[in-house]
Amino acid sequence: MAGTDQPIIIKKVVKGGGGGHHGGAWKVAYADFVTAMMAFFLLMWLINTTTPEQKRGIADYFAPASVSPAPSGSGAPLEGTSPGDDGVQGSGDSSQRQRLAPTAPQRNDRRQQQTPEASPEADGEPAVAADAIMEAQQRRAEAQLHSASQSLRQAMQEMPELAELSNHVLMDMTPEGLRIQLIDQEGRPMFDPGSVEPNDRAVALLRAVARIAERLPNRIAIAGHTDSGPTSAAGYSNWNLSSDRANAARSILQSEGITDDRIYEVRGKAGSEPLYPDDPFMPGNRRISITLLREAPVLPNGHSL
Repeated sequence: MAGTDQPIIIKKVVKGGGGGHHGGAWKVAYADFVTAMMAFFLLMWLINTTTPEQKRGIADYFAPASVSPAPSGSGAPLEGTSPGDDGVQGSGDSSQRQRLAPTAPQRNDRRQQQTPEASPEADGEPAVAADAIMEAQQRRAEAQLHSASQSLRQAMQEMPELAELSNHVLMDMTPEGLRIQLIDQEGRPMFDPGSVEPNDRAVALLRAVARIAERLPNRIAIAGHTDSGPTSAAGYSNWNLSSDRANAARSILQSEGITDDRIYEVRGKAGSEPLYPDDPFMPGNRRISITLLREAPVLPNGHSL
């Protein structure tokens, strides 16, 4: 039996390396290619976005220490002389001068090159900074005026005593600022006919306006308007009536905390600026205009318009 046993044969197959389609060498090469392309496009982007002045600064930073655009000789503190190994060379004829190498490598300092003559763009930087500050201040002032408008609308919606008076209020943005107009409605005037004393409706609205305006630093302009109808009192014109009504509105605003320095002007315009030009006798032409004026931006020290 033992002579008939067959020997056990073990076959070992050695497979090839990782080359070919299933290998990883191509991935490494592709990664290197992508990295190189990314660095190339990043370099192109930097070259495209930097200014000539920045490019000169980068070039000066990496320039050899022996090459310096800074003046020597007459540009040095010794005024015409340059110290070297052989003592001090005079500032004689240019054909007799010799260039002296520095005894030790000196790092090129960009700060020595940033003079008004070497960097003309520096002269425009203060003006650009001032413009940016002015623009930011204008945006902030504009946002404050819009916020005041929204606050007044919200107050009129939330307060029952003002909700029914919302039709008496018109608000809009003008070149002068936020204009709030308290207008008469048919059968619901802000002032009794011929009177300069505001009634309860006008007082409630003026107080609401004052509470909003008190939060802002803007100056205030107040104007009174009438319709084109004549007044009942002899010798007392619509100019007088509109001026007195504007002044009465000012008095109420100040009683609610608006200070004297906030009042820019108080004037009467009679019927010269009707809200409804096609119907100068319409009740809506009778109104009080309160304008929160746009303020001129404050410039930094050392700048002027």
